Amino acid sequence: MSIYGDRAYAAFFKGYNCCQSVAVAFAEEMGMTEKQALQISAGFGGGFGRMREVCGAFSGITLVLGALYGSDDPTKKTALYTDVQALAAEYKARNGGPNTLICRELLGLKQAEGSPVASPRTPEYYKKRPCPELCRVAADIMAEYIAAHPRD
Repeated sequence: MSIYGDRAYAAFFKGYNCCQSVAVAFAEEMGMTEKQALQISAGFGGGFGRMREVCGAFSGITLVLGALYGSDDPTKKTALYTDVQALAAEYKARNGGPNTLICRELLGLKQAEGSPVASPRTPEYYKKRPCPELCRVAADIMAEYIAAHPRD
């Protein structure tokens, strides 16, 4: 476990979505304020706007990866996509549940709820969600990637 995983885990319990929780853990590394990291990641929660598609915690990995290692050179997409796919495989292997990146599958839902309204954050909500631990896993994976790939 890393300090980043701890930060992401704690952020989820402050009411932030999964992507925000991972992104804010790396705000300083991305050269952003916490507010900026929270704002740019806000729409990715709930599997993209609560549609229960790609897991927000994994979206957080992708956002941080792009901010730190992305390029404005369109010929360098393949290298970044290769890393996204490797990180996706690692996330699926470590997420402790179904081998997937899909939010609804991680939550055990057959389909999305069909509403954009966020669920109230109650003690019952936190008890039944794997999300805080998924945020920790995602941030730990990203921290390990950063450690193995120092930037210039």
